[in-house]
Amino acid sequence: MNKQTTPREMVRAAAHTGTHEGYMPGFGNDFETEALPGALPQGMNSPQKCNYGLYAEQLSGTPFTAPRGQNERTWCYRIRPSVRHTARFSRIDLPYWKSAPHVDPDVISLGQYRWDPVPLPAGDEGLTFLTGMRTMTTAGDVNTQVGMASHVYLITDSMVDEYFYSADSELLVVPQEGRLRFYTELGIIDLEPREIAILPRGMVFRVEVVEGPARGFICENYGQKFDLPNRGPIGANCLANPRDFKTPVAAFEDRDAPSRMVVKWCGQFHETRIDHSPLDVVAWHGNYAACKYDLSTFSPVGAILFDHPDPSIFTVLTAPSGVEGTANIDFVLFRERWMVAEDTFRPPWYHKNIMSELMGNIYGIYDAKPQGFVPGGMSLHNMMLPHGPDRDAFEGASNAELKPEKLDNTMQFMFETRFPQHLTPFAASEAPLQDDYIDCWDSIEKKFDGTPGVK
Repeated sequence: MNKQTTPREMVRAAAHTGTHEGYMPGFGNDFETEALPGALPQGMNSPQKCNYGLYAEQLSGTPFTAPRGQNERTWCYRIRPSVRHTARFSRIDLPYWKSAPHVDPDVISLGQYRWDPVPLPAGDEGLTFLTGMRTMTTAGDVNTQVGMASHVYLITDSMVDEYFYSADSELLVVPQEGRLRFYTELGIIDLEPREIAILPRGMVFRVEVVEGPARGFICENYGQKFDLPNRGPIGANCLANPRDFKTPVAAFEDRDAPSRMVVKWCGQFHETRIDHSPLDVVAWHGNYAACKYDLSTFSPVGAILFDHPDPSIFTVLTAPSGVEGTANIDFVLFRERWMVAEDTFRPPWYHKNIMSELMGNIYGIYDAKPQGFVPGGMSLHNMMLPHGPDRDAFEGASNAELKPEKLDNTMQFMFETRFPQHLTPFAASEAPLQDDYIDCWDSIEKKFDGTPGVK
């Protein structure tokens, strides 16, 4: 357990490129970076011959004809073209990683559910990023590229001479415990709790354990990629600011060793064997890249006089659907903030809505559920199912002295989607489901009094 591999230092871009600690700031920027001087062509994308004997290759994240503001692609200058990073494929099984549509007739997804943290393995059971994935819910259809899946990852071991990419999805990684290092085709991302990473569809990477064991959450986005939400009347600032997203500088491995490439395609897993590392991009430029974001830089906004705004004001990232204002996925963050509203029930109110909400607790206490929703735990409130504060939270907030109060040492998130989320057999029978969660509302009292003016 927690076996470490000896780190193989990739050749990174030089510090004089104006980067900070190996990252370039900005969200959706057009970046350029090179790990060797002169490896990046200037004024063109595909010269007749590239310096250092490199191959020019484009990685496209959108159709070629997507509108200019949405068009995403990156030009890579690599030691071998990607066609050399795959050979004949054979099917493999990762039994705990599921894709939509995955509807088990013996599993009831209609209900309010909550889980304790999925336990990390005991003993010598080694789990990598691939074998440690545990799917909790699926929504939509991976084949038509709509919807999502939510996963818990449990990782004790690094991927050694093993690489992966998903042709199905963009991966949003939310650590809860432990530190990981993602070696991607375009550079290195170190990730720890209170940070997130976005790994684009089709990008090759491997994952090493820096400090483990590691546990966290993943939103697998089948649809349009994550973007920053429109702020509307909020204006140009607050929420997640683009400059706080960090994209890695170029880094590459020139390593010849028997290696395994695993590809997720249409919900199935395939492997192929090669004799070298595919992380061989020496220079690149473009706007289709992995990045990370420090959640402590998210600047919440809220009510400063009365009433409670919709939780959409806490949206960090959104993946749009074909319906304006109705997301394929929203990634929402509830973090430390001041509560100052007067004559107002301050915690989240009772509601049911069109979206399906899967929540996870990174650390601290959630104000609507002060008991039972523990760090590492998850809850699911599916579309059009009512939910809200338990009795203690309601009574406490209804009778509290409404002075300015800071919610401190707290961070929860939500994967919210327009589609119903179906539980997997793992979520229904193996994960530590709290069978009594639905009972948390049983003690809510009838308070109705028909006397005029009585509160």
